[in-house]
Amino acid sequence: MKILLTGTAGQVGGALLPLLQGRADIVAPELEEFDLSRPDELAGKLDSIKPDLIINPAAYTAVDRAEDERELAFRINAESPRAIAQWAARRGVPLVHFSTDYVFDGSGESPWREDSTPAPLSVYGQSKLAGDKAIAEAGALHVIARTSWVYAATGANFLKTIVRLAGEREQLRIVADQIGAPTTANAISQAVVAMLPRSADDLRKTFEQRSGVVNLVCAGETSWHGFATAIVAGLQSRGAKFAVKEIVPIRSDEFPVKAKRPSNSRLDLTRLRERFGITPPSWQQALDRELDALKATI
Repeated sequence: MKILLTGTAGQVGGALLPLLQGRADIVAPELEEFDLSRPDELAGKLDSIKPDLIINPAAYTAVDRAEDERELAFRINAESPRAIAQWAARRGVPLVHFSTDYVFDGSGESPWREDSTPAPLSVYGQSKLAGDKAIAEAGALHVIARTSWVYAATGANFLKTIVRLAGEREQLRIVADQIGAPTTANAISQAVVAMLPRSADDLRKTFEQRSGVVNLVCAGETSWHGFATAIVAGLQSRGAKFAVKEIVPIRSDEFPVKAKRPSNSRLDLTRLRERFGITPPSWQQALDRELDALKATI
């Protein structure tokens, strides 16, 4: 089985690569070799690679910058997924793509289901929703894994930012009125690998049975403040020393950003459990594993 895996310089792609190696022939092109900012070139690239399965974690993820770079965000997050899905539909090649809680407006307190009505608040969310719709309209066999609050022990993310700031400042002020499930790239990747059959011959049957959107996040919920507090406490229990003495909860309007974030990023996990047979770890369990990995590097 030959798998095209994009975005291996990113968190999810980077976590997927070692898990998939040994299971299949992995083609993991560099950005310049498979550039999602150039959707018109992708069909030709795919013709050359001839994958049996496409896994596409690559995306434009600069949420605030997207407000000023709408065209680029839509090229990468909507036009390129459309081109990939159209190619995949013509050749019967399944596609795994990744979406986000930002497709929702964050109202209420109930977890969002896969069929909940989207209403993105930001350009980033709009571009990702457009990509989701484009894939469905293309008619390719697909799984769109909707994630939230993704982080890892490597790369640029909330975990790494909190570790840096905790070492520099005595007080941190962290938003406490946005609720979601911090989710490690490793937890996402483990679940995606569990979804895949071992043989290329079983790919089509597997995706015919499971095609559509599935929420894929860690279990449980917390705020960004709760997440930050758990990060610092977890590393301190592992012997890390920080300057921080106080982590203060604040409202979203006390921390202005260009792009509006959803207040409610809870995602319902029923479909993940019932259709795919996957029970994700709690966000605390996943964090413990990531802190162990991070502590070894600091």
